[in-house]
Amino acid sequence: MIARTGTCPGAAALVFGTLLAAPAMAQFAKPEDAIKYRQSAFTVMGNHMGRLAAMAKGERPYDAAAAQSSARIIDTIAKLPWEAFVPGSDQGKTGAKPELFANLADVRSLAERLNGETGKLTEAAGNLDAMRKQVGATGAACKACHEKYRNM
Repeated sequence: MIARTGTCPGAAALVFGTLLAAPAMAQFAKPEDAIKYRQSAFTVMGNHMGRLAAMAKGERPYDAAAAQSSARIIDTIAKLPWEAFVPGSDQGKTGAKPELFANLADVRSLAERLNGETGKLTEAAGNLDAMRKQVGATGAACKACHEKYRNM
């Protein structure tokens, strides 16, 4: 009997890719699930941005550890909502303008800008003056998308 020592790399890659993609495809069984997912992510980001903004404005005492924690949360969560702009999730209870779904390449570009700023926010949060400046830059990145694609 001859032992088979090799496998078909293309078949293995296909199976592996399918196994990895299956959870992502099943994640949003209904458009409402995608809407809830992205709205939840935006709510968490907004809550933590509010905490940092309050420190930046002097409305809340600056706490470096709390600021760094909020910045890390924002940086992590800012990477999540974009996968939830799936077909059919433009209907229902959503704050997104219809133009968003017609301009997903622009939305991706704005998301990349936001993710760049949230990474800088994580670095800046340990210093009040640096954090103040970066809270403004991060907020401006949020606002750039909101002004174009969010129903206010």
